[in-house]
Amino acid sequence: MTVLPPLNRRLLLGGLTAGIGLAFAGRTGAQTGAERQKLVVILARGAMDGLSVTVPWGDPAYQALRGALAMPGPGEPGGALSLEQGFGLHPALTTLHELHSAGQMRFAPAVAIPVRVRSHFDAQDILETGGESLASQSDGWLNRAIVAAAGQPGLRGLSIGAQTPLILRGTAQTSSWAPGGRVRGEDRIASLLQDLYVDDPLLGQSLARGLETEARAMAMGDGTSPLRRSDIAGMGRSVAQLMAGEDGADVVALSVDGWDTHAGQVGQLQTRLRGLDSLIGGLRTGLAADWDRTVLIVATEFGRTARANGTGGTDHGTASSLLLAGGAIRRGGPIGDWPTLADNRLFEDRDLAPTLDVRSIFKGVLRDHLGVDRSALDTRVFPDSRSEAPTLDGLIRTA
Repeated sequence: MTVLPPLNRRLLLGGLTAGIGLAFAGRTGAQTGAERQKLVVILARGAMDGLSVTVPWGDPAYQALRGALAMPGPGEPGGALSLEQGFGLHPALTTLHELHSAGQMRFAPAVAIPVRVRSHFDAQDILETGGESLASQSDGWLNRAIVAAAGQPGLRGLSIGAQTPLILRGTAQTSSWAPGGRVRGEDRIASLLQDLYVDDPLLGQSLARGLETEARAMAMGDGTSPLRRSDIAGMGRSVAQLMAGEDGADVVALSVDGWDTHAGQVGQLQTRLRGLDSLIGGLRTGLAADWDRTVLIVATEFGRTARANGTGGTDHGTASSLLLAGGAIRRGGPIGDWPTLADNRLFEDRDLAPTLDVRSIFKGVLRDHLGVDRSALDTRVFPDSRSEAPTLDGLIRTA
């Protein structure tokens, strides 16, 4: 049988089993029985408005600059949920606020990718490849981190969705799960695929492992019906199920779309952030004891304009917020400096100015949580990035 390139194999399996809702690209190295660290990266696609997520209500320029988008301070009706140093969380983020109170959530209020672009596609590529410029890398930094994690060899990677995102593509083989209906023994497509690939040493194992992945995910529900799209917390619990146990995934990437709020931003963000919070709550519940060894990152390609536009929304900006959560996070305050919203501090007189390269936070998590050494981070995971040091010693809690 002719062996297809890895990406085409994933697309082939994903397309033929659309009703099954899975694709599997093989195993990573064998796991040991030891307890392993877990990392979940959530990509908020569409440019999440950081000023509405980690609300700088204490900044003297905030209320006037944001106008109708400004949120009241903590303790006021509809106000932000109190953090520290003049910041608050959007009131829809109640789970994240609980995690912050427990010392398991931190945030960076003004981060950006290293290139100043306002194209979603270009910015997402840079965010996911970890490169210094557009098209400087063809694989993802999270995949390269799996290869470089000498401190935890044999990490298993998992993407959630119909297609593996760029951040997790590369030489390390990873699995993927697209929520869908349960595979039954009489399903003709599954049977045909099993017959077709029964003698293939790679695809036969991949399909079998994929069916096992789907079965593990469906075990969180009633075992007979697909996961409902509206059950976002259930999605989080299902993903957690795929991370459980000795054979579970260690490194997970998933995307949450719909953050391009050019109009009617207040209502849209209420819905999006409530969903994000439910997803994180489901992950925490489903991971159970594994939550104490988990770091969760929420990142977006760029932020949005500091001022509202004429349709109650915001346009493409520069800096945004990055969120960290998980039982492995060490208690602490904001990460990085706050540039303020004063007129003379805005980037190009319109955007929140970045004070921290997003790769610095990624490096800090990969070094302290997954054991990737500094040399590998600077040259292999994020090529030509020596000038961007890992952010903060002690970001991750140690036993």
